[in-house]
Amino acid sequence: MSVIAALLACAAPTAAHASFLPPELMDTAAFYLAWFILITVPIAGIVLFWLVHILPEKIAHKRHHPQKDAIQTLCLLSLVFGGMLWPFAWLWAYTKPVSYRLAYGTDKGDEYFEHMAEKAQAGELPPAEMKYLLDELDAVATRGAMSLELQHARTKIGAAIAAATAAPPPPPAPAANATAAQGAA
Repeated sequence: MSVIAALLACAAPTAAHASFLPPELMDTAAFYLAWFILITVPIAGIVLFWLVHILPEKIAHKRHHPQKDAIQTLCLLSLVFGGMLWPFAWLWAYTKPVSYRLAYGTDKGDEYFEHMAEKAQAGELPPAEMKYLLDELDAVATRGAMSLELQHARTKIGAAIAAATAAPPPPPAPAANATAAQGAA
């Protein structure tokens, strides 16, 4: 009999509590959490979709791709067409433009040479790299496809090479010799 009483006591319904919080607080928290999710998740999804779709454009800009404007246009079209063109933009941004090099003599965009000319004028490039850039610009010039910006870059790099070869090497620091002499005395 005691076994049956124990089974009936276990089977009898008792008040169940699924949370340690009161039900009113759970309802309020669920209400605000639902509104937060309904507002932030679509915005975050749109921002993430946009950031992923401009990634090929940023890659092309970083790699000084000569066709970065076309890649940017393809990225914008991909946004309009729901991402269908994005893989093509990604692949294009990572490819080396061989036919562009055949046609124009270089596989870098004009802004690359302008940027490097500024670095050469500031003395941030070694003479060997400046010579390589000048040779590459000469190859572009022989094809006749030299823009005004590239001509200016070529002039700046040539002047930087002339300044680097004309400048005497800096003398050794006298402070090191003075401290050595003081240590010997």
